[in-house]
Amino acid sequence: MEIGELLGSGRSADVYAIDGERVLRRYRAAIDARREVAVMAYVAEHGFPVPDVYPGLSDGRSTDLVMRRLSGPTMLRALIDGEIEPEEVGRVTARLLRQLHAIPPRVSGDPRDRVLHLDLHPDNVMLTPRGPFVIDWCNSREGAPGLDCAMSAVIVAQVAVDEENGFAAAAARSVLVALLDGLGDDAMDFGGELDRAGARRGADRGLTSREVGMLDAAVALIRELRPR
Repeated sequence: MEIGELLGSGRSADVYAIDGERVLRRYRAAIDARREVAVMAYVAEHGFPVPDVYPGLSDGRSTDLVMRRLSGPTMLRALIDGEIEPEEVGRVTARLLRQLHAIPPRVSGDPRDRVLHLDLHPDNVMLTPRGPFVIDWCNSREGAPGLDCAMSAVIVAQVAVDEENGFAAAAARSVLVALLDGLGDDAMDFGGELDRAGARRGADRGLTSREVGMLDAAVALIRELRPR
């Protein structure tokens, strides 16, 4: 398989072009992408918007994920460029979470469990001509949907409490308010998962010490804003 130009790099993986229709996502560490492929294929079968995956085209490398190439910006880029309002970003994120949590578990025997993305935020949503698509499923697990909602809220709230970046903080606060409002009763229900989400986020080795230091304020802001 021929690998083309580097299209982008995240904290743990790089994305390369293969051709006009497909891309290769390659982890830098020894992370097995096969479970991620299985989760993406499963939620796609239930109508959730994820890129098509091609499990047989990775040349046997467990760190590789081949998927359909999407056109369009991430929702974060669109927000920065003024192409989408913060309130709409929050509403879209909430809608995607609720849509995902309507899907029954893939492997869990507990019918209350759901597929959780656990990293669903504006930079992991691509705005395509066919609508929003969710990418980067490496953190996905199954469990209580409240944890997933709380994780998304914590990630956004971390930006909202960053006083050194006033413009981004103000936009993120508007996103957070709309997200919590869009989750409605789900935002009420995730209260018990909020501390767990904060601890999980704090254990992310990809975060800087400064980002970790904002977690307590982020959790406090969510508790302040959460609908009652």
